Amino acid sequence: MIKRFWSNPDTLLQAGKVLIIYGARRVGKTTLVKEWLKSTTLKFRYESGDNIRIKNLLSSGDFEIIKEFASGYDLIVIDEAQQIPDIGKGLKILVDEIPDIKIIATGSSSFDLSQQVGEPLTGRKRTVKLFPIAQKELIEEMNRYELKEGLENYLVFGSYPEVLISKSKKEKTRVLNELVESYLLKDVLAFERIKNSELLFKLLKLLAFQVGNIVSLNEIARQLGINVKTVGRYIDLLEKSFVIYHVGAFSGNLRKEIVKKNKYYFYDNGIRNAVILQMNGLEDRNDIGALWENFIMTERIKKFNYEEVYYNCYFWRNYHGNEIDLLEEHNGILNTCEFKWKKTKAVLPNDFIKKYGNPDFEVIHSGNYLDFVL
Repeated sequence: MIKRFWSNPDTLLQAGKVLIIYGARRVGKTTLVKEWLKSTTLKFRYESGDNIRIKNLLSSGDFEIIKEFASGYDLIVIDEAQQIPDIGKGLKILVDEIPDIKIIATGSSSFDLSQQVGEPLTGRKRTVKLFPIAQKELIEEMNRYELKEGLENYLVFGSYPEVLISKSKKEKTRVLNELVESYLLKDVLAFERIKNSELLFKLLKLLAFQVGNIVSLNEIARQLGINVKTVGRYIDLLEKSFVIYHVGAFSGNLRKEIVKKNKYYFYDNGIRNAVILQMNGLEDRNDIGALWENFIMTERIKKFNYEEVYYNCYFWRNYHGNEIDLLEEHNGILNTCEFKWKKTKAVLPNDFIKKYGNPDFEVIHSGNYLDFVL
């Protein structure tokens, strides 16, 4: 079993605070917690948000019943906590009424859980994210040569736990198709009773084909035959379900720069490829550039999240067609990167240097990428 970065919640747990573990469905949140519980000396109670009895109890607001539910335990674990209405208030009662208790809540949709726990648990929570398995986690099991040897698999099939342990390409494809069809949009479709799964899939396909490109919501709305506000709302839900994320434009608010549009990436290459039903190898593809950019961007995000490095990331492009794939701003320092599958010489555009100076610049390619993501 691959050791996950947050595999020891002991380092994160605090009495009087709720540890919230976010992540997409099937990334391993439940497995992580259950494996850790096998070794903990804490007396714990494990419950699922799918349990109707637990839903009713923790959403009741009844102080005495909720206290009685947790009485005698050092730790309460609520898996899939976003399923419980007003879960934030229930967790607040536990924290306030039993100050020494420790609590873990896992959730696969931040649009439900974050809204419910945000205000009630102000100052009473610690939040971490769990992603599909990162290169930073795999390096604990493999050496650099082995990671590079498996690079094509990561680019095509991604790194969901079930996919990584699948032996054949046929089995990896089957698992990914099941993830997309049965799990990926479950939270989105449940939210506000959205029933048009076909429309969501069409939207995801359009985004999948535009990885690495600037996305026009107006153009997507036109192609789907819906209004732009609906497109924006659906994209927001997909982001809060940890399916996609956006990167905004860097600009000094100059008229010659593109400032109001985003790029969208998938949290997992395999999911992106399964959405568009393209699981063929790199030698038979014309989208290696998009696969590479999505992979590197996402592995970098995983790295910084797990290291708890806080930074801003952007892309830059002007109307003359000059561009930079990634700009990272951390502690007032700006670093810039270009993503190329093969080792290629590149330089910062002169238009950028004239306006912003000459920050560090690096081309990230298949030969040097590990230093960037580990």
